[in-house]
Amino acid sequence: MATTRHRAVPYLLISPTVALIAAFLVYPIGSVAYYSLQHRNLTRPWADGFAGLDNFRQMIFEDELFWHSLGFTAEWVIVEIALQLVLGLALALIVHESFIGRGLARSLVFSPWAVSGVLTTGIWILLYTPGTGVLRFLGRPEAAVLGNPETVFPAVVVAELWRGVPFFAILLLAGLQGIPGELYEAASVDGAGRLRRFRHVTLPHLRDAIVLATLLRSVWEFNNVDLLYTLTGGGPAQVTTTLPLYVAQRAVDSKDFGYGSALTMAGFVILLFCSILYLRLSRFGGER
Repeated sequence: MATTRHRAVPYLLISPTVALIAAFLVYPIGSVAYYSLQHRNLTRPWADGFAGLDNFRQMIFEDELFWHSLGFTAEWVIVEIALQLVLGLALALIVHESFIGRGLARSLVFSPWAVSGVLTTGIWILLYTPGTGVLRFLGRPEAAVLGNPETVFPAVVVAELWRGVPFFAILLLAGLQGIPGELYEAASVDGAGRLRRFRHVTLPHLRDAIVLATLLRSVWEFNNVDLLYTLTGGGPAQVTTTLPLYVAQRAVDSKDFGYGSALTMAGFVILLFCSILYLRLSRFGGER
């Protein structure tokens, strides 16, 4: 009896955490899954009821904007993560070196990460405003980059880079500081130059940090709503509409909670599958 009570103690200790996870994670997912199988539209309450898989059938076979938003989301995530990783790694390597004013340089590099998303978009709206923004110094004072389908994507990419690069720099700098200096000394003794030390010492020891940073930022960029919604609203002509932004348009703006829930479940399944696949392929936490 005493042994049984002793074995039950760990479960009792973690039960509050399990309850919180169930309340804040399992219940919302279950609720969205339930509504995805319903017709629930506040503008058409007389048509509410059980829908079965109708919302998913409509999404897959009839909704062209769903596929467009999914394709743009993939493009957005790939471009952003690739650029943020390269620029963040470069910044981390720079501020990792010893030089006068390094503390101030680190503060300036990391400061954009502390700015809220809405404030970030406010800054970039002012920079992109025709006639008064930064483009007047480039000889194009009347250029409306956010209203032109050909320039809006580079414009929003640059705005998000300003906010996302510091995150990579922070995590990768922490990883750089954890690499023993003896490894670099041994590599130098063996005749390895700067490039070979970076390839054979730095990158292998940063693998887990890179995998974690890219995974987290991929999820966040996939779910990015605030910057794109504030800068473009998904326009012009829906060219910058991501899947989460499309969910917001259908569920919040159009009050179609049933179809919005189906779109949300599609995004959840895609993110879950891609995250598991990425962790398996990257062998996160395994031997270097």
